Amino acid sequence: MSAKDNQRRILGLLWNDPATAPRGARGPERGLTLDQIVAAAIEVAEAEGLAALSMRRVAAEVGVGTASLYTYLRGKAELEALMLDAVALGPTLPHEWPGDWRAKLEAWALDDWEAIRRHPWTLHLHGADRVPGPNQLRWLDSMLRVFEGTGLTEAEKLAAIESLDAYSRGLGLLRAEIEQPAGTEAQAYDAADRNAGLRELVDFSAYPALRTAILAGAAPYSGDPFRFGLRLLLDGIETLIAARRAAPPGDA
Repeated sequence: MSAKDNQRRILGLLWNDPATAPRGARGPERGLTLDQIVAAAIEVAEAEGLAALSMRRVAAEVGVGTASLYTYLRGKAELEALMLDAVALGPTLPHEWPGDWRAKLEAWALDDWEAIRRHPWTLHLHGADRVPGPNQLRWLDSMLRVFEGTGLTEAEKLAAIESLDAYSRGLGLLRAEIEQPAGTEAQAYDAADRNAGLRELVDFSAYPALRTAILAGAAPYSGDPFRFGLRLLLDGIETLIAARRAAPPGDA
């Protein structure tokens, strides 16, 4: 099956297109729902990490044989897409939160950052977010509504949302890799231990700018820079909004 066909099938599953259901999927003997299967898959990912996720593992979690699970889903790609859509929304939407556009964006970004830190498996779903489901589109629609009345163009609204989302995801991936490097013998990252080793082994006079930063108390890839970077992004969006509001009509 081509990548295009596979994408169309996953979209159909997310949007409840009966034509995309696996063969034999509509028999009366089916005792599970997709929601139950997805919830079990999320429990596996939460408890054991995404590496433990497989059709066989999820089938065992819901108490059916692996072959039976394939009457609901044709493979792991569909499962991952459903998992990602299931966690795309919280109890309320960003445009419903209190405050102006900046307060809403800051609250969303901080909430998203905390969710990424708690559930880093969501960052590793192999591009499942390229196939958006209903919850993801509701989230995107809500984020666009946050910018209503700001004067930004539609393209600028989308670019601002994508920039914030990419910042959260990118920093989340970096922090996850630093704190739990990939590999069979991965160990938790210890910044203090790394810094002590570098002080013993490295002549920092060869790196004068870095030495000045370290002597001032800064250290690469330590601490939590998220709020600092978020403030810079929001300041940039605020500057653009001010420029749009000050521009003559038709100059956007």
